[in-house]
Amino acid sequence: MGKRIGVMTGGGDCPGLNAVIRGVVFAARARGWEVLGVEDATSGLVDLEYRSPHGNRWLTCDDVERILTRGGTILGSSNKSDPFKFVTIRDGERVETDVSDRVMENFRRLGLEALVSIGGDGSMRIAQRLCDKGMPIVGVPKTIDQDLACTDYTFGHHTAVQTATDAIDKLQDTAESHDRVMLVEVMGRDAGWIALHSAIAGGAHVCLLPEIPYRLEPIVRRVQERQARGYPFSIIVVAEGARPVAGEQSTAGPRELGAMVKLQGAAQRLAAELQPRLGLDVRTTVLGHLQRGGSPTQFDRILGSRFGVRAVELIEEGRFGHMVALKTPEIVSVPIADAVSRPNLVDPESQLVKAARACGVEFGE
Repeated sequence: MGKRIGVMTGGGDCPGLNAVIRGVVFAARARGWEVLGVEDATSGLVDLEYRSPHGNRWLTCDDVERILTRGGTILGSSNKSDPFKFVTIRDGERVETDVSDRVMENFRRLGLEALVSIGGDGSMRIAQRLCDKGMPIVGVPKTIDQDLACTDYTFGHHTAVQTATDAIDKLQDTAESHDRVMLVEVMGRDAGWIALHSAIAGGAHVCLLPEIPYRLEPIVRRVQERQARGYPFSIIVVAEGARPVAGEQSTAGPRELGAMVKLQGAAQRLAAELQPRLGLDVRTTVLGHLQRGGSPTQFDRILGSRFGVRAVELIEEGRFGHMVALKTPEIVSVPIADAVSRPNLVDPESQLVKAARACGVEFGE
């Protein structure tokens, strides 16, 4: 009998998830293994009676034959299914409960011998804790923010940057036509990789990152300098986690049970401060979940496929508690504990930031 393994996708969705699932299924089925697609992150392990449109199901090569180009995930995902802080009803109140023992029991009841957990830093932390409880897990790094350490790239980031760059290109046209200052808010809670890469690729004039708290004066000065040179329009890229010096990130309110604090309003806050200072028409565009959708680029399709295949190889080798990672040009494995030990943040003194400054990008320092 071959092995029975599970695969699940956790956290926010992104382009390339289906490429990983496809790689896992093809590689596993070639070995005569069975693959269970676990629905909506760990929700399908918390409650075996839980049902969603995705559903726990055994996957064949036919099931994944044509999913390579599709965005999202055929298994469904969730950023509210942490089994160590799972929201349940107790005495009529919603509370966070540790249901990890139930997850372990259901894993055994399904006859699974290993689990491929595809997700970002939050999902990898959960995977490490489940691994500590005895679950044989292999991780696959997924995050458009690229904030996971120990890998050169995470899949999904490349496509998100392309989406943001396309938006900046279009906004350049309308900004120049109407002499406007256009603020583009992109994702990036603690790591500003999407903002930085898209600002360089799109020729933006100002880029605000979570790693570099900004001051208003340099931003105003940069826009006014452009105006004096005969360019009465500017593009400002704002990461959702950007904050002013001595200020806080903009949020939508208190944290919901079972979820992270929701960031909202970074670009709108800046626009409200810039408008009276500049005397120009200031407009805001929030890309939001547009960055998570759409068909993955060829880079993310290839990387996701390679990650999926390597994850199966790690199971075969018994290298549990490890995460696949890109160390160009090879796909290697690293301990999950190392990958979540520190975030992968933009270094303000890195060569990439220095190149952006040399190309005229202002960081509000």
